[in-house]
Amino acid sequence: MTLPISADLIAEHNAAQAAALEDDYGALGRKLARAGIDINAVKDRVAAFSVAVPSWGAGRGGTRFAKFPIPGEPTNIHEKLEDCAVINQLSRVTPRVSPHFPWDKVSDYAALREEAAGLGLGFDAVNSNTFQDQPGQAHTYANGSLSAQDPGARRQAVEHNIECIEIGRKLGSTDLTVWVGDGTNFPGQQDFARSLDRYLEAASEIYAALPDDWRMLLEHKMFEPAFYSTVISDWGSSILAAQELGPKAKCLVDLGHHAPNVNIEQIVARLHRFGKLGGFHFNDSKYGDDDLDSGSINPHQLFLVFNELAEAEANPRDGFRPSYMIDQSHNVTDPIESMLSSAEAIAQCYAKASLVDRGALHAAQEANDTMMAFQALRRAYTIDVSPILAKARVEAGGACDVLAVYRQSRYRDRKAQERRAVGLGAGIV
Repeated sequence: MTLPISADLIAEHNAAQAAALEDDYGALGRKLARAGIDINAVKDRVAAFSVAVPSWGAGRGGTRFAKFPIPGEPTNIHEKLEDCAVINQLSRVTPRVSPHFPWDKVSDYAALREEAAGLGLGFDAVNSNTFQDQPGQAHTYANGSLSAQDPGARRQAVEHNIECIEIGRKLGSTDLTVWVGDGTNFPGQQDFARSLDRYLEAASEIYAALPDDWRMLLEHKMFEPAFYSTVISDWGSSILAAQELGPKAKCLVDLGHHAPNVNIEQIVARLHRFGKLGGFHFNDSKYGDDDLDSGSINPHQLFLVFNELAEAEANPRDGFRPSYMIDQSHNVTDPIESMLSSAEAIAQCYAKASLVDRGALHAAQEANDTMMAFQALRRAYTIDVSPILAKARVEAGGACDVLAVYRQSRYRDRKAQERRAVGLGAGIV
């Protein structure tokens, strides 16, 4: 296995940090022990946790107005995999990549799978694209895809999703994520009921093509690109569609795909209650679907989401196998740095949720002791778990300080010399 960052550089950095890390880890361990918590058990849980990174997240994103590329950006799936390998090599928490088609199409998927394995990576959910027309496409998606009035567009969208399933089988994936931008911008543009019927009819054909061990993850979004109505606009529409399609259809929650001030952690609990929680896309939001770095705006909300995920894991219904993925648009940062930072923020909230005294929390809830229930969560949230994460990373061969080693490696500068430049453009991809 040949990894992008020098192992000697990582080892040298970790050696310089070893004494401080041991001191911090020991101090935190003694503090947790007073509360009856074994720090090594928490560290082992963190070491077993993982979140996928999106292939498209390795490049600069953009707004509807402009895209500002940086030197050394990846221009194909092979370069994307190399960048994703950097993230996993340093963080040791992102061992899978979620590809998007047709953006990541190649002629030999067996070779691509082998290439990824050589970088220490596997593949997560495959993503279809029916929100964007491609060169040579017979039917436009301008008026919708799976819910389009044009039967040719619907057939084309169905066939593309089935093609993604076949690609995913070759890559070792077991999930298909389906998000459609279908909707309207004007009242009266479409009949709400008939457009949903068309979506369900088309989605059922995709569902029928799923292998026995696969899941179909339905992703909802309140708005954009349609701003008046969206066919699968909220968790209610998503769960109803998933229930109609069948047991292999699950709901995928994206942190930015909701109305302002929606209680996302409650949505997680509701979906799990009915056995339909399929996955989670991590990012952050200030105004809408901003796709900001995870934990950059509201880290407490991220912790509360993980608290519900911890409850779900402790009380599984119909299995508990959520697909976790970072889904962000890196408009002004180095995408590798953003995903390293986000992976750490996500793992931090996972670790903090593991520290919640569930017995005290449940007892306070049953006693209607509001303050003590809240304090059970607050005590875990205020603990600095960074020594646990760093210890788990170092023991797995990662870096104690991921951003410091990444910058010391000058990886981006090297890639800027090797890769062709990305041209100016507009849009998020």
